[in-house]
Amino acid sequence: MTEQPQATLTRDEGQLVSEAKAGNYAAFEELVNRYEKKIYRLGMNITGNREDAEDVLQDAFLKAFEHLPDFREDSRFYTWITRIAVNEALMKLRKRRSSREVTMEDSEDENGDVQVREFADWKPNPEQQFAQTELEQILQTAVSTLSPGFRTVFYLRDVEGLSTEETAELLDLSAGAVKARLFRARLRLREELSKTFKRGN
Repeated sequence: MTEQPQATLTRDEGQLVSEAKAGNYAAFEELVNRYEKKIYRLGMNITGNREDAEDVLQDAFLKAFEHLPDFREDSRFYTWITRIAVNEALMKLRKRRSSREVTMEDSEDENGDVQVREFADWKPNPEQQFAQTELEQILQTAVSTLSPGFRTVFYLRDVEGLSTEETAELLDLSAGAVKARLFRARLRLREELSKTFKRGN
C-alpha cells in the first residue's frame, strides 16, 4: 500500500514527460515543481530583478506546456526548459535596456549601464546568517556587473554545473566561445571582488 506514493516520487523525468505529453496535467505539474526553483534562480541571475525572474519562470513553463508535443524526448526536459528560460530572460533584458544601449558583448559595464540589483532578497533567513549573506551579496553584486552574455555563461557553468557542451547548445555558441566567455567572466569577477575587498579594508 505504501509502495504506490513511493513509486510516484521516484518517477524519472522521461516518464513524467511522456505522461505529460499524453495529457496528464499532474505529471507536468510535477515537472514544474521539480525545476521551478532552478528556473527562478536562473531568471534572477540573468535579469537581476525579482519581477522579471517571476515572469521568466511563468513564461518559460507556459511556452514549454504549449510546445510540449514538439519536444523530442531524446534530450533532457531540464535542458530544454533552461534554454527557453535563458531566451525569455535575455529578451527581458533586451526590452528593458533597448533605450539604454547595453550590448551582449563586453561594452562599458562600469559606466552606469549596470544597475546593482537586490539579489539577496530571495535568500532565506538573512538575520541568522549575516556573514554568509553579506558574502553572497558581495558575490552577486559582482556578478551583476558582468554583461548578460558573460553572466549567463558564468551562471550555467559555475552555478548550475552544466558542461561546456550543454552550455554551448543552450546558448547557440561554440564550445570555444563558452570557454572564452567563462574565462573572461571569472577574470572580471576576480577583479571586481578584489576592488570590493580593498575598499572594505
